[in-house]
Amino acid sequence: MEGSEPTQPAAETMQYEQIHKMVEAEFIIEEAFIEYNTPTFYVTPKPNLKQAFLRLYSQLDPMQLVPILRKREKRVMLQVIAKPPVKPSRPLINIALLLATVVTTLISGYLISAGWPDLMPDPWVGAIMFSAAVMFILGSHEMGHKLTANRHKVEATYPYFIPGLPPLGTFGAVIQQKSLPPNKDSLFDLGLAGPVIGFAATIIVTLIGVQLSVLLLEPPPGSVAVPFPDFFGIPIPLLFGFTLILFPPSGSGSVIWLHPIVYAGYIGMLVTMLNLMPVGQLDGGHVAHVLFGERSRLVLALAAIAAMALTGYWFMAILAFFIAWVRHPDPLDGVSGLSTGRKLAAVLVVVVFALTFAPLSSVWLPI
Repeated sequence: MEGSEPTQPAAETMQYEQIHKMVEAEFIIEEAFIEYNTPTFYVTPKPNLKQAFLRLYSQLDPMQLVPILRKREKRVMLQVIAKPPVKPSRPLINIALLLATVVTTLISGYLISAGWPDLMPDPWVGAIMFSAAVMFILGSHEMGHKLTANRHKVEATYPYFIPGLPPLGTFGAVIQQKSLPPNKDSLFDLGLAGPVIGFAATIIVTLIGVQLSVLLLEPPPGSVAVPFPDFFGIPIPLLFGFTLILFPPSGSGSVIWLHPIVYAGYIGMLVTMLNLMPVGQLDGGHVAHVLFGERSRLVLALAAIAAMALTGYWFMAILAFFIAWVRHPDPLDGVSGLSTGRKLAAVLVVVVFALTFAPLSSVWLPI
């Protein structure tokens, strides 16, 4: 009709009406409009905002749409956008990096084991044990992330293992998130799962390796000290009437000639400690972001970097300094808070970080 105002295509109008009904079922709509072709709503949350958002999130997912909840000028704004396309993963890259890391850790394990001519005549035995232990720790850490991502319906790749030069043989592993987590609870879980599971795997590996290590009264010629957390210096009584002696405390006059498996445990400690730094999008950065917000996370990051530098981890401190300035994105629901249980679980993060960043004792490795 001449003089009529332009209207949206029928399909878009029907989709907007459907979205409007979905939003209205979960929130009290104060104002609704289209902003830059994006359905936008100012809403008043009903009781249990977090669950309401998750229900809307699930309903919109089959439509390839994603809700975003933010505060704008003290009002709660909800927008519905098209789900960003997810680039397909290339499993061959994951497999190639996995195999490359197995090779580099085998080489590192061989070089470590070659210093055990009397205790380990065949260095390849130690190499295989070292490589298996390292891959078990890194794999446990990353699969903790992957399984948690699947539970919260966050798109994520399989682990990318990073081969490295001796004596470590690896620079760890990473998982790439391809979508934002739905809320702060899921972001916290993603940050917590990897380090905690990886730390548990590290403890298991280290305890096994200690049984294969040798207690000495003085360092062997040509060996170097390797730092280990002091809590390993506590004798632990076990069942069946014997005591497991872990690393001797500083000043005890004894040192440990480490089995390669224990050195794998050392790498696990180091990886866990670095991942729990409240820096950028590291695991500790996820946790700090949801607990304290972005500005406070940056302050914590700088304090942690300073502590790392003061304890001699200069290279890692410099690397963390540059990562720290990358802003951490909010989850889709940036309004609802963290659950009480997860706030209490944050104590576990502090405990694990403190145990892996504690004052260090001296243990010994062959060169």
